[in-house]
Amino acid sequence: MSRQAVLVTRRIPSSVVARLEERCAVDIHGGPGAMPRDEMKARLAGKQALMCVLTDHVDGDVLDAGPDLRVVANIAVGYDNIDLAAARSRGIVVTNTPDVLTEATADLTWGLILAVTRRIAEGERLVRRGGWEGWALDFMLGSGLGGKQLGIVGLGRIGRAVAVRAGAFGMRVAFTTLESGAAADHAGDGSWTPLSLDALLSTSDVVSFHVPLTPATRHLIDRRAILRMKRRAYLVNTSRGPVIDEAALAWALREGLIAGAALDVYEDEPRVHPELVGLEHVVLAPHLGSATVETRTAMADLAARNVLAVLAGAPALTPVTG
Repeated sequence: MSRQAVLVTRRIPSSVVARLEERCAVDIHGGPGAMPRDEMKARLAGKQALMCVLTDHVDGDVLDAGPDLRVVANIAVGYDNIDLAAARSRGIVVTNTPDVLTEATADLTWGLILAVTRRIAEGERLVRRGGWEGWALDFMLGSGLGGKQLGIVGLGRIGRAVAVRAGAFGMRVAFTTLESGAAADHAGDGSWTPLSLDALLSTSDVVSFHVPLTPATRHLIDRRAILRMKRRAYLVNTSRGPVIDEAALAWALREGLIAGAALDVYEDEPRVHPELVGLEHVVLAPHLGSATVETRTAMADLAARNVLAVLAGAPALTPVTG
């Protein structure tokens, strides 16, 4: 009897490939970039599993190209790239990789907070282009964090991990879950303050976003929302790019309506709004939230274990239930 087959749309660690090859025939895209959509559809024929990433758009058309598919394993915590309704209507299990990237993304969030508030990236660019003329008392002053408020939008796993780290910098934490009737027991040890989104935006010195991309969160932050923020506030996004209206953000930064922004995700990756690229008080990272060797390996390994579980007739380890 032929072995069950899995299509993998990106190169993954050899240890994960070895795990899959123990029980499956593995077809891996070896190119440096994304697997072209037409190629993905062609190579799905005869496959029982698909391991993909968040830049792969898996809709009904793609799923129809793999009539034998039983599982789609997304190597990401988010899954807005997959048409869940289309998968379920075809009896296909969808899985993601929660938990394993929480700490890495929280660390990266704090790296961005420090980079934008202390003007680290701006200063690094200055040094590299030979523009630094020496130390001065009033040179390139940033903003301290002690005693200020960190506003967390979305208190899921990553939002909580970011909030836990705030104490190390002397910041108090406010949060909104964007859910009606959010329980106060979300608030860690009780020292975190639940607020409405409007109240959080108007009182926070740093606002950090940790929400999934849904119709309700797309352009959650637009011109109207930004106008509620403090003039000396900073915006940080490590969730999903379309949560922020980049044109509105560029306008606000250009007009001096907020102090700065740090982004790891964008509306139309890898494209970045051209006005943001030209602004010094913006830190731009290339989607590095989970980008450690340990975390990316763990993500791919969890996706592979989900594939193997479903193909063996067992429940998925981390099925998407939303």
